[in-house]
Amino acid sequence: MYEHLVATGQLAFAEEKITHSRYRNIDDFLESLIFEKPVAAIVVIDQSTPELENVLSQLTMDTDIIEFQAFRLGDEFIYKYTPFNAEIREVSENQAATLRPEELNTVVVPAREEGFEKEFLGNHCWFAIRINASMIDKLKYIAAYQVAPVSAITHYAEIVSIEKWEDTNKYILKFKDAAKAITPIPLDRDKKGLAPQAPRYTSLDRLIKAKKLSQVF
Repeated sequence: MYEHLVATGQLAFAEEKITHSRYRNIDDFLESLIFEKPVAAIVVIDQSTPELENVLSQLTMDTDIIEFQAFRLGDEFIYKYTPFNAEIREVSENQAATLRPEELNTVVVPAREEGFEKEFLGNHCWFAIRINASMIDKLKYIAAYQVAPVSAITHYAEIVSIEKWEDTNKYILKFKDAAKAITPIPLDRDKKGLAPQAPRYTSLDRLIKAKKLSQVF
């Protein structure tokens, strides 16, 4: 890493930023990064497979998979990928947002009626969720967005544990208590593409205060 910073001319930039942190110098920063921080990994691959997820599920460290595909047309290349921590970047890059990434503590999941009644309300859990590794230690709550015809966030619960789900790189979230009903937060009628199709992050405070879905994210 040190050699990479030197080679790319970013060493001076890194040292300047470190002077404004709690670290004495770049060596102190690297020592903390290597020995004091929990280890995680990012796997970049052209296509994820069940076999890969099975292998990663056996690891004790948290892992993320990024699918990165390259297509060539003549002398031009086109790249297809989802940026790392795309959902979190969306929060930080939204200039109109009042929510900072460090405030994220709640995951909102889309739920169909049968699974919602059986698992979210009946078994006090929700599983087979793909979660960014960087969010594992931050999540404290989970909220359910019931898909059409309800089209609203209706319940939330406090998370007591997050564990790997079977032989996959996904997770099961178990609740501390039964999910709590809230005043439904409906999908905006005038905004298309807002309904969650996958887990999305917010803060519990922002969720509780929201009157419509666009105010949650």
